[in-house]
Formats: sequence, structure tokens, C-alpha cells
Amino acid sequence: MKRRINRIKRRKRFYIFIMAVMSISIIITLSFVMGREDVQKNPGQVLLAYMDCISKKRYSEMYGMLAGESAAIISRKDFIKRNSAIYEGTGAKNITVDITGYDQENLTVKYNTSFDTAAGNVRFMNKVSFLEEDGTYKMIWDDSVIFPGLGAYDKVRVSTIQARRGEILDRNGKVLAGKGVASSVGIIPGKLESKKKSIKKIAKLLGVEPENIEKQLSAKWVKDDSLVPVKTLPKVKDASLLMDTPNKDVLREYKRQKKLSGIKGVVVSDTETREYPLKEAAAHLIGYVQNVTAEDLEKHAGKGYTNSSVIGKTGIEGLFEKELKGKNGCRIYITGPEGEEKEELAYIPVQHGQDIKLTVDASLQLQLYESFKTDKGCSVSINPFTGEVLALTSTPSYDSNAFIMGMSVKQWNLLNNDDSKPLYNRFRQAWCPGSTFKPVTAAIGLQSEAINPEEDFGNEGRRWQKDKSWGTYYVTTLHTYNPVVLENALVYSDNIYFAKAALKIGTEEMERALSGIGFNNRIPFEIKMGGSGYSNTGHIESEIQLADSGYGQGQVLVNPLHMACIYTAFCNNGNIIKPYLLYKKNVKAEYWITGVFSKKTSKKVLDGIIKVVNNPHGTGYAAHREDIVLAGKTGTAEIKASKEDTSGTELGWFTVLTPDKNVKKPVLIVSMAEDVNGRGGSGYVTRKVKKVLGEWFSGN
Repeated sequence: MKRRINRIKRRKRFYIFIMAVMSISIIITLSFVMGREDVQKNPGQVLLAYMDCISKKRYSEMYGMLAGESAAIISRKDFIKRNSAIYEGTGAKNITVDITGYDQENLTVKYNTSFDTAAGNVRFMNKVSFLEEDGTYKMIWDDSVIFPGLGAYDKVRVSTIQARRGEILDRNGKVLAGKGVASSVGIIPGKLESKKKSIKKIAKLLGVEPENIEKQLSAKWVKDDSLVPVKTLPKVKDASLLMDTPNKDVLREYKRQKKLSGIKGVVVSDTETREYPLKEAAAHLIGYVQNVTAEDLEKHAGKGYTNSSVIGKTGIEGLFEKELKGKNGCRIYITGPEGEEKEELAYIPVQHGQDIKLTVDASLQLQLYESFKTDKGCSVSINPFTGEVLALTSTPSYDSNAFIMGMSVKQWNLLNNDDSKPLYNRFRQAWCPGSTFKPVTAAIGLQSEAINPEEDFGNEGRRWQKDKSWGTYYVTTLHTYNPVVLENALVYSDNIYFAKAALKIGTEEMERALSGIGFNNRIPFEIKMGGSGYSNTGHIESEIQLADSGYGQGQVLVNPLHMACIYTAFCNNGNIIKPYLLYKKNVKAEYWITGVFSKKTSKKVLDGIIKVVNNPHGTGYAAHREDIVLAGKTGTAEIKASKEDTSGTELGWFTVLTPDKNVKKPVLIVSMAEDVNGRGGSGYVTRKVKKVLGEWFSGN
């Protein structure tokens, strides 16, 4: 019995031993299996992890996935340099990998890769083999992993084909902004003698600080033999120097560039640039381009801008930047050790910028600028029957070319601190219109039947007030005449008549009618213009304000283009033309607002403003012509800080148009000049516009 019990005990211990051994075996097996999974059991997982690192720029991690034999061929530093240069240089992004096959015996993974680059999408089939090292899978790497067929001594090239910026043309094809040639001043650092002294001399000739040049020369890419562009200067044309009396500015520029060329290490060469032939005459209209800034690159990311791009900053250049810019072309290709092209990987063809043709007439633009260039003012000209905008000038002005050449801080400060505000675009603003507003009041009064054109309002002398509730305030006028009817009131530009007319019209009707002709509304035009208004508060608050509004004072402000559009209603049967700036071959009038006045009202006002120019007593008679009938209205607006102010300035206005649509060259011009008090008031502006009209009608 005792022996039997011992046998049972031995058998139990044996079973326990076997179970323990089996448990240990299971644990070892599971540990091995689990360990293999933890260390990336599938080579495909290694490949996917490797590719994921590219978009995250984790090149060092990628190197850690290489097999020992691959790591022995290329150092970590060279691997990182090679991969980052290719992937980042081509702009690789949106990388996708699709594993298509796996050879377990040879540990080889087949896959498809696709990613976007600066030259479009690149896709290819590839394969890569692995080795098992220390329980993990490591990639057998060579350059073909980047691109199939790429050798260790091959290079991946990225070639950008610059898009040509479109030109801006006038209605006759004259260039307002286009390709020009300038002089590029560059420095080869290694050739400079007495570097600090030379830089100081160069800086003085260029009108910049020496620190600016030193900063440019210390850029990372600059080597001793690099040509570093530091400034762009106007191209001096030899023909201008051969004249009997060369232009002093041209001669000065020629001497400056000759001195620069004489400094060892300085190279002055021709470079392509943007050029503005009309210079100051069209600066506010055409605008200018400048080299892109870091802010521009951030704002327009993904739109094809590079560090060498230019971008439209103001005017038409900025407004039509997308169309003018075009799209750069790009090629990505592989070259062999001798520089021979082996394979093209991606290609996007260049799309040159569109030309923008405007309705503007360059000759009229130039004539209006030249006539008013010493004044603070603006001019707008349109075809009153089509809405084509023929000219938009603001004076004084600046030369758009100066921004291309690289304006110094001193030049920029001079422009900004100039009391005459040459950078200020006056044709976009709204101004007090003075008596040029009287035909508008006349039309509103006739249309609403608030006034009878034949009613004599009575001769009040040269000052008038409605009653004693006006206190010390009087409406004044310059001329007395009889009878005091609408036509004579327009001819003599009678403030009192139109103050009375406004009171007859009434506040409610005046506000309604002005809103109906575009006040407090946006002008439908390519360039955003300042809106016209009749009150600072949105409502005419008093009788005096209403009376003053009748002759274009009070708080009435009108944009010059809006004024031009309103006047077109008088020669278009009461329809206000829609202005436009982009040239069309087939011209067809479009109206901004139709039926604002009846044909009868429009004709009555038109007859009156024809007499303003053609009646010897008319305030616009100075513009009278024997060959062509003109209609128009002068205006002098007083700008005062208060009613008691006696030191305020005056704005002089003249609006003139050809009322006959069959005239050879229809035109409507609105011109305004500031500070005309003591210079003839509106007569000063009228005489200048008359000269411009003479050139306009005598031209082809």
C-alpha cells in the first residue's frame, strides 16, 4: 500500500514537471511571435513607415530603417542631404503608396507611388528588398528608391519656365505697361578691392545705406564668384545722349552708371523689367508691380509665386494680377553624370499672362495730366454714349517706374511727406461738387414737377435767406439777371435760384431722387470708387442744409466718375450710362440706371447746359467752339471748417460733353482742381480743359 502511494506521488510530480515545461515552451513561443510583430513583422509596414517620414521630413528616421550594407555605402549626413534636396526641391507632397505584391522568399515588396510636385503629379511602379537584421526588417536602399532609374551620380533637376507678364494696352494698342530694359547693378564680392571702402562708394552712388548692400552680399547662397544684383537703374539710351542738348537727368544717370562700372567688382548689365511709358501721367490708373515679399508668398501660397516673382500692388496691375501674371511652366528631369538628360519625370507647360486692353485713350490721358500736373486735382473722361472710360488722372503724381527700380527710404519718405500728396488717388474720392450739381437739382425739380422752368423766382440781389429763422445765414450769388427762370439760372449759375428750387423739391423727394441716381450706392465699375452722398448722417437735417444742397454745397459729395455718369442721362433720354474700363470690340451701350429722368426733362436740362457754354453770358463760354456744339457746367465749391470760416479753400470744376452722338469723337470730361481761389475759380479749370478739347478734336 505504501509502495502504491509512492508511485502515485512520483507520477504526480512528473505531470507537474511536464506541465511546467510545456508552459515555459508556450511562453517562449508566444514571446518570440509577439516580439516579431512588435518589430514590424511585415516588410510592407517598414516601407509605409519609411514613406510616411518623407512628408514629415524625418530623414534621419528613414536612415535608421536602412540595412547595414546600405548604410555602409552612404553616410547619414549624405543620405539626409540627398533625400531632402530631391523631395523638397521638387516640392513633393501628398505622397501615397499602394503595395501591389510581396515576394516572401526574397523579402521584396512591389508598390506604386504617387505624389504631387511643382511640375505636376509623378507616379511610378517600384520595388525594394529587405534583410532581416536582429529580428527586424531593414531596407536594402539605393537611389532608385527615390525614382526608378536614378543612379548614385545622377541629379534631379527642376527647371522653371517663367511666364511672361501680360501687357496693359490702351484702346489703340499703345503700351501702358509692358516689357522694358533697365540697368542691373551687380557685385562680384571676390573682386571687390578694399571691400568696405568700395561698398561705401557704391552705396553713395546708388543712394542706399552700405548696410543694405552688406546684407545682400552676406546671403547664404552668395560665394566669392557670385554676381549679386543690388539695384536696378533706368536704362540710359545712347540716342538721348547724342542730342544737341541732352536731357540733364539722362546725362546725370549716364555719368552715375559710368562711375559704377569703373569700380572693380561692379557689373552694370541690361535686365528685363516692367516699364510704364506714360510714367506719372497714368500712375494712379495703371499702378505698379514689385518683387514679392515674405507676406505675399504666405498670402498667395500655392499660386505659383516664387522669390523671384513680381506682383501687382496697385491700379490695374493689382486689379488684374491673376490675368496678367500667367502661370510658370516647370520641368523635373533626371540628368546623368555628364549632365545629359536621361528621363523627364514631370512637365507643366508655361501659360503666359493675358494682355489687358483698356478703353483708355493714352493721348487724352497724357493731355489731361500735362494740363493739370502742377495742380492738386483729378480728371475723368468717358464716351457719354457708350460708357467707355477714356481717361482717369490724379495730380500731382509719381513715376511708377521708380517702384520697379527699387525706391530708397529717402525717396519713399519724400513721397509720403509731400504736402501735395502725390500718392493720393483723387479720382477715386468724393468731392463737394459746387455748381456742377445744379443741373442735377434742375432735373430732379422738373421730374418731380416741383419747379416750373418758366416760373420767375424773382431777383433777390446777391444774397437771400428764406426768413429770419435762418438767423445770420444767407445764400449768396455772383450775378443778377432777369427773368430768374431755370435756363438763365443755369447760364448765370445762380446759387439763390437753386437754393429755392431745393426747398420746393423738399427733403423727402430730394433724398429719394438722389438715391435713385446712385447716391449712397456703389458705382458699377472695375475700380472701386468712393461713393457719393448727400449727408454725413444719411439724412438732410435742416432747411439750410437742403437749400445749400441745391447748388452743390452743404454736405453733398460726388465722385467725379459718378458725376460724369449722371450727366450722360441728359444726352441719353434720361438713362444713366454704365461705365467700363475693359475694351470691347463690339460696343453696345449698357445703362447703370434706366429712366431716372423723362426725355422731356433730360432735353430741357441739356438745352440749358448747352447755353452755359454757347451763350456769351454763360459761365462756361470760355470753352465755346464754332465747329462743335458743347454742353457743360462750371462749378466752384467752397470748403470751409464752419460757416464762419473765411480761410477755406475752393475747388474748381468743369464738366463738358458733346451732346450729339453723331459727332466724330464723342467725349465727356469732368475736371477738378483744388485751391483755385485767387486763380480764377472754375474759369482756371475751364481754360485748361478747353486746350485739351482742342487736342482731342484735332487728333485722328
